[in-house]
Amino acid sequence: MKTIIIALTALFLPATAMATQDSVVIVTSAGSQPTAIGAADYFTGSVKVDSRFQRSSPARIGGGVVSFDAGARTAWHTHPLGQTLMVTSGTGWVQQWNSEIQSIKTGDVVWIPPGVKHWHGASASQPLVHIAISESLEGSSVTWMEKVTENQYPR
Repeated sequence: MKTIIIALTALFLPATAMATQDSVVIVTSAGSQPTAIGAADYFTGSVKVDSRFQRSSPARIGGGVVSFDAGARTAWHTHPLGQTLMVTSGTGWVQQWNSEIQSIKTGDVVWIPPGVKHWHGASASQPLVHIAISESLEGSSVTWMEKVTENQYPR
């Protein structure tokens, strides 16, 4: 089947394009990947990651759907090329180092610039789900740091 798809794809590509797997549209069906549990080194509380993706070079894009139970959050971290969060449900917070906490809710889009130390997650009383998108630089899309303390997290 793969050979047929590649052969058919070649019919629609310019003569200069190579008909490889990289030139075929790939659909990853919902639920076809196992849910990943947020690692305790990088998250506080119950966090799940679904629909993960990381594209190969020359693309650098990656991300997933991240679900935070009430009170759950990331550790402090940075992204070398920044990060976009699209809140799909719930309410939560995002905070840049040495700045005020900002509330986020369903429908909000959050841009975190490259190299900005921050954390994000659910509010203390409600869960949060967001789509997280970032790009890799030299094979890395995140640098994890210390956990958000109970004194830093609002109650």
